[in-house]
Amino acid sequence: MPTRSDQILRAAAVLFAQRGYGATSIDDIGAAAGVSGPAIYWHFKGKQALLAAMLTAVSEQLLAGGRAAVAAAPDDDAALDALVRMQVTFALDHPDLIVVHARELHHLDAEQAHQVRALQRQYVDEWVSVMQRRHRRVGRPRLVAAVQAAIGLVNSTPYVGGTSRRTLAPLLHDMALAALGAVSTSGS
Repeated sequence: MPTRSDQILRAAAVLFAQRGYGATSIDDIGAAAGVSGPAIYWHFKGKQALLAAMLTAVSEQLLAGGRAAVAAAPDDDAALDALVRMQVTFALDHPDLIVVHARELHHLDAEQAHQVRALQRQYVDEWVSVMQRRHRRVGRPRLVAAVQAAIGLVNSTPYVGGTSRRTLAPLLHDMALAALGAVSTSGS
């Protein structure tokens, strides 16, 4: 069962994605979460702290999930497949968080933004480590670019309309794996 803080974070993510951070008030978030606006201050110091908690939590969740996926995989092919599947599931389950991250990260203060970016780099590094073992002759910068491009491809889902999850999930999975596989073609 989600905690009150989780409910507030979820309501804020939806509103930030729909309206934008600047156009969403604490009272709006409270109303959407079923509490008064001032009650939010029991959980978060303010709207910026709420945004920081949201983006930090999602980054921690992805990093933990990525590490677990790699650790549970019997080999690097399975690890990469698990990472892609996890990212596809996340993107389809949380399109609001993807939009908020892409559009609102700049509202964090320098320390908050640094923490979120550090977690994201660690998450990308999980992917890159697997890719390095699969493509030993390919340089790290190319691998990082391929991983970021594949994640970006998957994270485009909030902007894809009219396609069912049943159709979109395998399409994104296959496209991301194809993009990652292209890293060892010409230009390496």
